Formats: sequence, structure tokens, C-alpha cells
Amino acid sequence: MSGLLLAARYLTIVPLPDPGASSREALGRAAGWFPVVGAMLGLGLAATDWLTTRLFPSLLAALLTVTVWKFFTGGLHLDGLADCLDGLMGHDRERRLAIMRDSRIGTFGAVGLILVLMLEIVAVADLPVLARWRVLVLAPAVARATPALLARLFGPARADGQGAAFVAGVGRLQATLALVVAALVAVAVLGRPGLLAAGLALLAAAGVAGLIARRLGGVTGDVFGAAIESAELVAALAMVAWLGAQA
Repeated sequence: MSGLLLAARYLTIVPLPDPGASSREALGRAAGWFPVVGAMLGLGLAATDWLTTRLFPSLLAALLTVTVWKFFTGGLHLDGLADCLDGLMGHDRERRLAIMRDSRIGTFGAVGLILVLMLEIVAVADLPVLARWRVLVLAPAVARATPALLARLFGPARADGQGAAFVAGVGRLQATLALVVAALVAVAVLGRPGLLAAGLALLAAAGVAGLIARRLGGVTGDVFGAAIESAELVAALAMVAWLGAQA
């Protein structure tokens, strides 16, 4: 259970006991637990949405639910997305990496965050009530399978970075476990449409990571964050499109 605790401590701001293994390589070995943490987060979001939809209009309820979503993840993945968007504007690899290490947010990062959050809020608001809680469970679980997958697909951008240590810790077992758990969650909450949404989300995450990896020479922790945010958004959009097509 130390792997689960380590994953939960890293992916959320929930105060949990220290499992005593805090290195990025140890975190990589715990990557198979990431979708489990995502599913637990999703259940909390489903409960939040159940309450807010009974008190407020759909759009306001969605805004509050997404606020809770980003609060309990500490904005960790949003920060990675903003850093990647800013970094891609650099003229060469070294400049891009330097921009991404800078704690300040630039124009591209700010605009990107606004658009992603707006899209996510509207997508959640547009989902029917009976489907909403299911998507809120699916999206975080599937998205958190992406770091293990990407660690197996791409090398690290820096040999001595935190991303390199995480990649080194992710083996075939961790990646397989993460994907299996994500698929099981998707099927359990939404059946075949959920599996389709999960597949599209993983493809989107791999596409985003691949684009950035070509510009950086590999992946970093920020790339994992950007991939998670991309997967969550695509999963929600895919289900809105699916349900709209069935109407």
C-alpha cells in the first residue's frame, strides 16, 4: 500500500501518512496506482456534483465541481500545461527548457489555461445529470494512466531531471497495470462509450506529449501534467459528443 499512499500524496493535496519513499524513481514505480487515485478523486467529484446540482443551476454547479477538482490536485497538472505552452514558444531546445523551469507564467500559458478551464466547465455543464457523475469518475482515472504510458513511449528530455528519475522507475508492469485499471474504470462506469472515450483521451495525451517531446528531445514532469489535462478534457468532450449524437 505504500505505492498507493505515495501516488495519492503526489497527485492530491490530501494529507496522508508519509510512506517513506519520496524519490521520483519510487514515484515511477507507484505509477500503476495513479488511475486508482484518479478514480477515488472522481468519486469525490461525483459527490460534489451531486450536491451542487441540487443547489445551483447546471453551469454554476459545473464551475464549483471543476474548482474542487483543480483544488484537490493542487493545480499541479495545470502548472505543467502552462509551462509547456510557454516553453513551446522558445527558439531552441535549451531555451524551451529554460522557459519551462521559470516559475512565472507567460501569455501563452495564461491563455491556454483559461481556454482549457472554460472548455472543461462547459463540457461538464452540458452533460446530462445521469452521465455527469460517470464522466467525472472516468476522466481523472483515465488521465492518470497517461504518465506511465508516456514514460514507456518517450525518453526524458534531461538526463538529470525529475522527469528522468520518474521515467526510470516506470517499468512495463506499471504501465500495463495503469492501462488495465483505466480500462476497467471506463467500462464499469460507461461501458463501451467509456472505453471509446478512454481510448481517445489516451491518444490525445500521447499526441500532445509526442508534439512537445519532439520540441524538447523528450518528456519532463511538465509534459506529464499537460498530458493529464489534455486527457481529462478530451474524455469529457468525447462523452458530450457521443451523448449528443445519440439524442
